[in-house]
Amino acid sequence: MVGRLALHVVAAYAVCLSVCLVASVKGDHCLIISEVNADNPKLDTTEFVELYHTGGQRASLDGYTLVFYNGNGNIAYKVLDLKGHVTDDRGFFLVGSVDMQPKPAIPLPPNTVQNGPDAIALYHTSAARYGEKMNATAVGLVDAIVYVTRRSGGAEVLAETLTPGEPAFVEDEWAHEGDESIERCLVSGESWGFQVALPSPGQRNRCTPPDSSAATPRISELKLGGGQVDGFVELTESQAAGPLVLVVMDGRTETISESVDVSTSREGLISITIDKNNMKGDESGAVALYSGKASDFPVGSPLSQTQPLDAFLYVGPGDQPSANLTETLIPGRRPYQLSASFGEGGVYLSRCGVASWTRDPGVFWEAPQTPGQPNQCPWPKICPHVTVVPGSTKVPPHLPPWGRGDFLISEVNADNPGSAEDGEFIELWHPSGRRISLQAVWLLLFSGHNSKPYREISLTGHFTTAQGYFLVGSDRLVPAPSVRLPPNTIQNGPDAVALYRSAFGPPSASQRGIPTQGLLDAVVYRLRGSDKDAQELSDVLTPGQLPLLEDPEVQPGDEALSRCNGLLPADLSAFVVAPPTPLRENSCPRPPPPPEGVVISEVGGARWTNHSQQRGFVELLGPPLTSLQGLVLTVFEEYRAGTTMALPLTGITDHNGFYLIGNITGADQVFPKGATIPANGAVVLCSDTVTVCRAGTTLTNSTLRDTLVFSDDLRLLIKLSATRGQQVMPVLRSVEDSPVSLSRCSCCEARSPSSWTSSSPTPRLTNICPSPAFSSDLDLCLAPLSGDWQEHPGNCSGLVQGHSEMDVAGYLEERCHCGISALYLQVANFSCVAGWLHVLGNIQALSDHQRALILQTSPTQGDTCTNPATDRRMSTESALGLQIGLVLGALLLLGLGAALFTYFYKKRQPLDYYSMELNEPEEGPSEL
Repeated sequence: MVGRLALHVVAAYAVCLSVCLVASVKGDHCLIISEVNADNPKLDTTEFVELYHTGGQRASLDGYTLVFYNGNGNIAYKVLDLKGHVTDDRGFFLVGSVDMQPKPAIPLPPNTVQNGPDAIALYHTSAARYGEKMNATAVGLVDAIVYVTRRSGGAEVLAETLTPGEPAFVEDEWAHEGDESIERCLVSGESWGFQVALPSPGQRNRCTPPDSSAATPRISELKLGGGQVDGFVELTESQAAGPLVLVVMDGRTETISESVDVSTSREGLISITIDKNNMKGDESGAVALYSGKASDFPVGSPLSQTQPLDAFLYVGPGDQPSANLTETLIPGRRPYQLSASFGEGGVYLSRCGVASWTRDPGVFWEAPQTPGQPNQCPWPKICPHVTVVPGSTKVPPHLPPWGRGDFLISEVNADNPGSAEDGEFIELWHPSGRRISLQAVWLLLFSGHNSKPYREISLTGHFTTAQGYFLVGSDRLVPAPSVRLPPNTIQNGPDAVALYRSAFGPPSASQRGIPTQGLLDAVVYRLRGSDKDAQELSDVLTPGQLPLLEDPEVQPGDEALSRCNGLLPADLSAFVVAPPTPLRENSCPRPPPPPEGVVISEVGGARWTNHSQQRGFVELLGPPLTSLQGLVLTVFEEYRAGTTMALPLTGITDHNGFYLIGNITGADQVFPKGATIPANGAVVLCSDTVTVCRAGTTLTNSTLRDTLVFSDDLRLLIKLSATRGQQVMPVLRSVEDSPVSLSRCSCCEARSPSSWTSSSPTPRLTNICPSPAFSSDLDLCLAPLSGDWQEHPGNCSGLVQGHSEMDVAGYLEERCHCGISALYLQVANFSCVAGWLHVLGNIQALSDHQRALILQTSPTQGDTCTNPATDRRMSTESALGLQIGLVLGALLLLGLGAALFTYFYKKRQPLDYYSMELNEPEEGPSEL
C-alpha cells in the first residue's frame, strides 16, 4: 500500500502471553489491544481503547479485565471487568469517551485515559484478582501497551513489568494535523508493532506501509506466474534515485534469467511484466532492484555481489532456500515460502508489513492485485509473538534489575580446524535469561584491514531462546543457527564483531567511520603477530584493551572466545578461550575453591527508611587480604521468582577483613545498574556458578555460605532452607533519627538469625551491638511459650537449654517494637521453676534511647514464680481449660448448696446466712 501519511514506526512491541489462548474461539486466535487514543486536541472527549479478536468474529469477553496504569507510581487507576460483554460481529470492542462515535460498549467520562507515561494491560482473571491501586503485575497478562509522550518520557518500570525487553512507545502528537492514535500493525513475518496513525475506532487499522515518496525505491507488489500467465512486479519509484534495473534470478542455478531497465521519467507506481518462464510460482527464485542498467546484469551471469536496493526471495514447495542468495540479497531474513496449493492463475503478493526497512520478504502477504492503486491488505488473523517458553503457560516473572541491561556477545568462534570453516558462529545472550525480542538489533562484522563492516545483519523479527540465547553461524552448524551464513563468512582476524541497537536502519548508514552510537557490545580479536592491524577497531570499539587471541593451541580440537568473567559490555577481560558451546551455558574454567570463613557482616536497604543517608550496601567479613573469587552475592526479593541480583565477587578483603559492596562511598564493588537491596527479601552468599546462584532454584546447604532473610515470604524461607522465626526484620525504633541496618553481632556462626540485630550503619567499622553499658535488670516468670511445654509440665530443663532466648526475646519485642533479639539476653539466666520459665539477670541495649524504650514497655520487675505476674499471654488451650474449670466449679457449688438446703430444711433449723462464708478455689499461675 502506498500513502502520503508520515507515519512514525518504532520498535515497540506488545506482549501477548500464552494466556491469550484461553479465549480462543478456534485455532490460534486471541484477544489483543489493537488501537489506543489517549490524547485528543484540546479537550479529551474522544479517547478510546479498541480491542480486537483476531478470529474476526463475535467472541465473549468473560474472564477478561482491562487495567489502566499510571506511570507515576506504577499503580492501577482504572480497572474494568469485561464480564458479560462480547465483541461485535467483526471482532472489535470499544471502551471510550461517552461522546465519541461510534458509541463505545463501555462509556467513560471525558479525560479518563491518561496521556502518558502510562500503560494499558489486558488480563485473564483466572490467574489473579485485579483492583485499583494495585501495583503493576505480569500475572495473568494477555496483552499490554506502554506509552509515553516526547515531553513526558519515563515508564521504565511499567515497560520492564508488562513488555520486558521492549521500550515504551513514544506517541508523537505532531505526526498528524488534528487527532492521532496508536495503532497496532503487523511489522514483518509474525512480529507486531505500534505506529501513530489517524484514529479508526471500530474499524480495521489502516497500517499504511512506509511512504512511497521515500528516497529508496521499493518493491510494492508481485505476481508469480502460473500456467500461461506472465508475472509482474510493481515498484515505487523516485526520480531522485537515478537509473534502476530490475533483475530476476533462478533459485536453482543462482544465475540471472532476466534484467529490465526501469523508466525513471515519473514518480509513482511502475509495473513491469516478467516472462512467465522466469518467474514461476512453483519454483524458487528471486527479484532484486539495483542501481544501474540492464547491461550491468547480463542474462546467464552469476549472482552479483552488489548490494540491491530491495529484494524479494521466494522458495517453491518442498525446496530449500539457497544460502548464497539468502545472505547476499536478504541477509538476516527468511525467504517467502510458497504454498503447495499454488493455483493456475498465479499468486498475488503485496507489501503490507509496516517495516521501514527493505529486502525483507516477511512484509509481503497474499492480497488482491491492485496495479497502479494502493495495496489492499487484509487484516492478519494471527496472534502477536508470545514471550513465554514454548509449550508452557507460565507467566514470566518480573524482569529483574540485573536483567535490565541489553544484549551481550556471549561467544565467538571465528576459526575452525581444517579448511571447511563450517562451524563458525557468534552467540548472543540477554542478561534476563529469557525469551526476548531482537527488534532493532544489528550485528556488524568488521574487517581489521580497512575498519569497515563486511557484513551488516539485521536481527529484527527474531527472538532469543527461552534461556536468552541467539545464534548466528554457518548453515551446517549444529545446533542450527537462527541466522545462517555461508561457510567461511566470519573472518579469522584481525577483525571485530559489534552489536548495535538502531531503529532507523544499518548503523553504518547514519554514522561515518566506525559507528559508536547505539553500540551494545563489541569483541575485537586477532591472529598471532597481528596486534597492531586492528588498532583502529580497538581504539573505537574497546578502547584501552588489547585484541583477544583465539589461540588454537589452548584446546584440543576447536575452541571459541567465551564470556566467563563478567557482564560488562565491551570488556575483553571477560572472555577466555574455551570449548565451543553454541546455545548452551559457556564452558568456563572452574574458579578456585571459594574462601572459607567469609560471612555477611552488615546489610543496609536503600528503602528501609526515608532518611537522607539511608543507603543500600552489603558488608562482608573474613580473614584479611582474602580473595573472594568463587563467591557470588545473590539478592532475592519477596514474592518474586528468581533473584534480583547475582554479583560475582572479584576483589579481596582489606587489612581488617572487610569487603564493601553497594551504592555507597568507598565500596570495593558496586551493585549492577538498577539493582539494590529490597525492602523485604534475602541476601545470600553463594559458592556456585553465577548461573546456579542467579537461578536460585537448586541452592543446597553446601552452596549457601551465609544467609540473611528479612521477609515473611514462606516460599523464600523454604528455598533458603529457613523456617519461620529464622528471619530478622529491620526495626526503625531501634535507632534514633538515623539510618538503619542489620548487623551481625555474634561471629561467626553462618546462617544464624540469633546473631543479628537492627542498628545504625557502620560500614567498614565495628558493628553497633547490644552492650552491658546500656543494660537494665530483668526478673520475669513466664508461662510456657510452646506446645511442647504443655505436654511436659514441670520438665522444661531441656527447653531452657534450647531456644528460650528467642522465645523470650520475641515476647518482649511484641511489647516493645524496638528491635529486641536473642542477642539482648546473652547475660540473662534461664531456669525452670515448677514448670515455669524464670528469667533473671540483665537485658542489654544498643543505646540509652533503646534502653528507655525497653524500660517503658517491659513487664513489672520483681515478678517471681511463687507470685507470677498477671500481665501474661495466655494460649488458646489454656484459656479454654480455665473456662471449663470455672463452669464445673460453679456447678459443684450449686449442687453443694442444694444439699445443704435440703439437710437444714429437714432439721427445721433456721439458717444463719450471715455466718456462711464462700471462698473460691485458689487458682494457679496464669499462663502466657
